[in-house]
Amino acid sequence: MASLVKMADTLTSAIKSNIAKPFTVIVEGNIGSGKTTFINHFKKYDNVCVLAEPVDLWRNCAGHNLLSYMYQDKARWGFTFQSYVQLTMLKLHTLETTHPVKLMERSIFSARYCFVEKMLRDGILPSPSGSVLNEWFKWVIAKSNVSVDLIIYLRTSPEIVYQRMLARNREEEKSVPLTFLKELHEMHEEWLYTKTSFSCPAPVITLNGDLDKSVIIDEYKKYESHILNKAPVEVRI
Repeated sequence: MASLVKMADTLTSAIKSNIAKPFTVIVEGNIGSGKTTFINHFKKYDNVCVLAEPVDLWRNCAGHNLLSYMYQDKARWGFTFQSYVQLTMLKLHTLETTHPVKLMERSIFSARYCFVEKMLRDGILPSPSGSVLNEWFKWVIAKSNVSVDLIIYLRTSPEIVYQRMLARNREEEKSVPLTFLKELHEMHEEWLYTKTSFSCPAPVITLNGDLDKSVIIDEYKKYESHILNKAPVEVRI
């Protein structure tokens, strides 16, 4: 029996070692920028593993809606929520797949560089709590393979994402003001567009997220070859 278990473990290890790391693309942008629409467009490809943002997990952590708690009282629940976001995003980054391309909605990087950073700047997240999250983040980056190969930035006007957010009518988002979306937009701009804060873990392709659904598919198609790892990406300085 022991020999069978050992053989199974050896076989499992061999299979894992033969699974090449997929070409990993993360889709970033403000709330309501069209990330879900974007990743859904690529579900038709058999060679793409599409991973949506784990909102359902945030809404039900052992029966607790952490997303709702966070919006209701950021000062009280911000650390708890961001801790769980970091964990759930890490699971997506390290999820093994035989697909040659992995397409993720958001990442552990935007969790730290945009959302945690905003809470720190606003004074909502106490400095000691921010330090704990940051130490975990640095450990993950150093010890886990969370590298990405390409970033798609859906650059969208705050006023437009506000209207989209109201239209989709998520219960947790009803209290989110336009000012919050404007400030979150600036966090993404600093990281991915002007590149004046933090570092980008991969080349960035910026798409016009303001376009209507009826025409934005054509915008996606322009960059399909890059996302499917069939064309090189020119890095914008």
